[in-house]
Amino acid sequence: MTVHLIAEFRARQGQEDRLRTALEAMIEPSLAEPGCLAYRPFADPNDRAHMVLLEEWTGPDAIDVHFATPHFEHVKGVLDRILAEPLTIRRLVAE
Repeated sequence: MTVHLIAEFRARQGQEDRLRTALEAMIEPSLAEPGCLAYRPFADPNDRAHMVLLEEWTGPDAIDVHFATPHFEHVKGVLDRILAEPLTIRRLVAE
């Protein structure tokens, strides 16, 4: 069963470009993971501080592996310093 993740981020004022760069840096290593089917960040054209990340994974185990990778640990540390509020993650599955 594939799992879709929707992650939402809000950068602190002045950290908008850093957020975009951090999320874009995650694309290549995430797509290289065996369970990653899609990994795409989107910017809100009306709010530079708001970004949404859409992900698709082969299943919950692939997501757990992703959350333990060095590139995820790195971006988590960056996000801890630049986000204005905690990120939100929604897990969705097809019925």
